[in-house]
Amino acid sequence: MSATWYECKIKYRKLEEETGEYKLKTEPFLVDAISYTEAESRITQEMAAYLREGEEIKITNIKVANYAEIHPFENSDRWFKCKVSMIAFDEESGKERKTNQYLLIQGNDVKEAYENTMTAMKDTMAEYTIPAVSESPIMDVFPYFSGEESELKKLENFMALKDAVPAKNDINEEAALADSFATETE
Repeated sequence: MSATWYECKIKYRKLEEETGEYKLKTEPFLVDAISYTEAESRITQEMAAYLREGEEIKITNIKVANYAEIHPFENSDRWFKCKVSMIAFDEESGKERKTNQYLLIQGNDVKEAYENTMTAMKDTMAEYTIPAVSESPIMDVFPYFSGEESELKKLENFMALKDAVPAKNDINEEAALADSFATETE
């Protein structure tokens, strides 16, 4: 059974780290649920950790998200919506057909999201292209786990990947580019 993801827009008071003030924000979150009612209940529970005592959230919208798969990656802090076109040959008509699906991939920038999409698709047998990668407004993803012991390891892995601190890129890109050109000319 595949997961059904619900995008929940939540209005709440969020602490601005730069100023130290609480500001009213409306942000989308993704939750795995079996119905709108469960999505509402789960997002309310998950968001309790973000609220001060006595504060409440306002759910402004819940809709089914069109993501085929969700892939968290270590040391990434943003979510990207990646369009993947699966290419199939229709033997009856003799033409190629494309079927689009959307993946939600974690990355630090568009290039890394593209590379992470390639990693997520590496075991795919079908031909595919990635025509679009764009930053998603999704702030966080809350998967459903039943609590069974067999799923505990999956939960730990998902949360560790999702919550990993982004690595700082200390590489001097100009020097690395110069090194690559020097190697090619030798």
